[in-house]
Amino acid sequence: MTVRVVMVDDHDVIRVGVRESLEDDIEVVGEARDVESAIVAITAAKPEVVILDVHLPGGTGGGALDVLAAVLDGPNPPKVLALSVSDAAEDVVAVVRAGARGYVTKSISGPDLSDAVRRVATGDAVFSPRLAGFVLDAFGAAGGEVADVDEDLDKLTAREQEVMRLIARGYTYREVGEKLFISIKTVETHVGKVLHKLQLSNRHELAHWAAQRRIV
Repeated sequence: MTVRVVMVDDHDVIRVGVRESLEDDIEVVGEARDVESAIVAITAAKPEVVILDVHLPGGTGGGALDVLAAVLDGPNPPKVLALSVSDAAEDVVAVVRAGARGYVTKSISGPDLSDAVRRVATGDAVFSPRLAGFVLDAFGAAGGEVADVDEDLDKLTAREQEVMRLIARGYTYREVGEKLFISIKTVETHVGKVLHKLQLSNRHELAHWAAQRRIV
């Protein structure tokens, strides 16, 4: 299935580079370079995913925050993947609080960006590995105490717990496999078992579950 994307960045070379690096099942159906043109393009194209630079000219609330406020308020809003040179905690947390489903840095490879777009389109939360901790810290701190942590964890094998923690931190299946020296298929199997045992639907819920319990 093709994922329709609008690309928002104020640098022409970045938009060209992203468009050329995306894989064939991802179609760029619109582009914009500032807040105003982004809102127009997203409203007109109705993409599944918006790849959104964090710092944009125009608007009043910090660029990406203006775009998020405008496009996520209507019916059938797109999923938003922030793509930025910034790896500052305040930027990551701000755009996630505003409704972005993921945040990756511009050092990401083409295949990994394509994978992130697909995952965001299906509802997953996607973060560059070193940025996931910012989100878990911010939202975990607000989550309060959760009872029966040990009982929940006891449902998982030691290997499933390893996989769960890495997935909750934002690592891709391939990265988890490389770290644990197992195949991507085995990672997928473990994730499926973890979600089933914890009665969760997707990686986003798993990340939230782990953040609330402060076990990542």
